[in-house]
Order: sequence, then C-alpha cells, then structure tokens
Amino acid sequence: MEAVRRWGPSVAAHLILGVVAVVPLWLTMMFAANHPLAELGLTSREPTDNDGMLPWAMLLVPVWAAFLALWLPVGSLARPEEGVRKRRYWTVSSALVLSPMVFLTTLFVLLDG
Repeated sequence: MEAVRRWGPSVAAHLILGVVAVVPLWLTMMFAANHPLAELGLTSREPTDNDGMLPWAMLLVPVWAAFLALWLPVGSLARPEEGVRKRRYWTVSSALVLSPMVFLTTLFVLLDG
C-alpha cells in the first residue's frame, strides 16, 4: 500500500500527460511517414503534401516545446521525494507518457486491419 501512496500521484500525472502527448506524437509520426521514411522508400508520401518540411517544422517545434514545458515541471513536482532514483523515475515516466499513444496505435492497427 505504501508503493501505491508513493507512486500513485506520479503515475496518474504521467498518464494524463500521456493523453496530451498523443498530439505531438501523432504529428511526429505523420511527419516521419511523409518525409524521412518516404525518402527511404518505406512509406508512400501523401500526394497533397507538397509544401516541404518547413510547415512541419513550424508546427512540430512549438507543439513539442509546449509539451516539454508542461511535462518536465509536472514530472519533477510529481516525483516521489524519497526512495526513487532519477534515472528509474524518468524511465518509468517516459513509458507511462508513451503508453496512451501505443495503446491507440495498436487499437487503430487492430481495428483498421
């Protein structure tokens, strides 16, 4: 019960931030599929995306900056005060932030076929 009391607020905060992280992660996935992976021949480009990389950079940089400006302070405040090393805490919190995106992507692949 002590572990739940110690890790509970942190887990809840990072899962909520993971829902927010779906937006920058999804945009990054779309950028990667349309530009670097398409150049390697692994995906095909969206035919209407002919503006180049600048609009993507102008969109992704502020979105990621806003998310990181939210995630890092909230993560630091939600960290348990004792008994948790920083490396372990940030590894677990990164996995928790990524988990909603992984869940939604898996669900999309399973349902869309």
